[in-house]
Amino acid sequence: MSESDPIRLHPRPSGMPSQPEPSQSLRTTLAATVFTRQELNAILTVYGRKVAAGEWRDYAIDFGRETACFSAYRRTSEVPLYRIEKTPKLARKQGAFCVIAASGHILKRSHELATVLSVFERKMQLV
Repeated sequence: MSESDPIRLHPRPSGMPSQPEPSQSLRTTLAATVFTRQELNAILTVYGRKVAAGEWRDYAIDFGRETACFSAYRRTSEVPLYRIEKTPKLARKQGAFCVIAASGHILKRSHELATVLSVFERKMQLV
């Protein structure tokens, strides 16, 4: 070994290819859309109230490339009663947040999560 040769502390076996670092564009392509801590706290507050009222019993959270989805279930084996979705791609157009019913109808769409979650607030009734 001469002074110009690099010193290898852990030589790689000749049959194993080196693993390249993923490029920045690949990392951003694979990034998922997620709820922030404040958004998730607001959603879970509504979820807790509905569980206490006996209306909801289970939930699921899905993080995809384009959307993040919080699904609320009455029973685990059913389709979700409501889906709260965040789609940042629509933030400048219709609003990033929406509530979708089990039938597929969009109940409310807005730029603000609090506005969308107002769908679940109790309506005052005249007695």
